[in-house]
Amino acid sequence: MNASNKSQGGPAGWAEVRAAIAKATRKAGRPANAVTLVAVSKTHGIEHIRPVLAAGQRVFGENRVQEAEEKWPTLRREFADISLHLIGPLQTNKVKPAVALFDVIESVDREKLARALAAECERVGKKIQVFLQINTGKEPQKAGVAPEDADAFVRLCRDELHLDVQGLMCIPPVDEEPVLHFALLAKIAARTGVEKLSMGMSSDFETAIEFGATHVRVGTAIFGTRPSLT
Repeated sequence: MNASNKSQGGPAGWAEVRAAIAKATRKAGRPANAVTLVAVSKTHGIEHIRPVLAAGQRVFGENRVQEAEEKWPTLRREFADISLHLIGPLQTNKVKPAVALFDVIESVDREKLARALAAECERVGKKIQVFLQINTGKEPQKAGVAPEDADAFVRLCRDELHLDVQGLMCIPPVDEEPVLHFALLAKIAARTGVEKLSMGMSSDFETAIEFGATHVRVGTAIFGTRPSLT
């Protein structure tokens, strides 16, 4: 599904994405409920999110803790069954508010962060779900552990720190064929016994579903072009 020309979004865009996910899931021969749509609402205000919530979407992704804090407490009072995912980078000094606000953190990308999360979860008695971010393209400017370090990172987080490791996440390089990275992430997950895969965005989520994505992160195709941040 190519969302590059979409400038408007809302329930209609959401319905189109849902239909495309269902079609791709059937084509891949997977169960109807195999893929969770994470609606990426970063930079979009409450007035744009609320109609999508009213249409039935309940899983959302945000990139920044501070921005999420400004929007989601209000929305949770209206829609109690929201599941909120942090999909952007997390600094260790933001771990406390992140654990308090989010249900899932998809961007656990280094040992220092994993240890800070484990300590905060133990302190408050909350078992938050996490995905481990793998830098499948080994891009120096991008977060995530290298593929060759993924097995050890999974063991550290799951066995030593006792984090609730639900899955792996990746963001393929923009100038490379995403299937190579989706296939690599699936291979790492299979050999480490990790069940879920968060991969695929507006331009390539159908391909990601073919390669086993359980979570797809879609923003532009639902909400339209993001407003500029000032």
